Amino acid sequence: MSAEHPARAAGLASQAAVRARDKDAWVALFAADGIVEDPIGPSGFDPEGKGHRGPEAIAAFWEKAIAKTDSIEFLFGDSFACGHEVAFTGVIRSVIGGYRIDAEGVFTYRVDDAGKIAALRAFWEVDRATATATPVG
Repeated sequence: MSAEHPARAAGLASQAAVRARDKDAWVALFAADGIVEDPIGPSGFDPEGKGHRGPEAIAAFWEKAIAKTDSIEFLFGDSFACGHEVAFTGVIRSVIGGYRIDAEGVFTYRVDDAGKIAALRAFWEVDRATATATPVG
């Protein structure tokens, strides 16, 4: 996938920061009023389903959802860029607590005019992902 589109470039940079376990670089990719909805709606990461808005809330999301994993892979087959947005399709594979979990879905990034992430939205189902849990090793 080429990164020539601003939203695609931001999405790829986000994925690279997560793979590198670089919280500061990841948070810095977001606009000051950026939001993370991963997954969209109420979840264990976001009981009220309102998303995580602003640098402090996005950093707190990292601690709840990303820092607790042993690894994260982005197994995306394709992406579709339109306007200020891109949608990646595929699987986010996480290893946590000795289990591999695959969250299949659609993962979108919307950027502002400066190329900062205004919204990261993840369309995946917790129950479906949990059902994929398999022991590692």
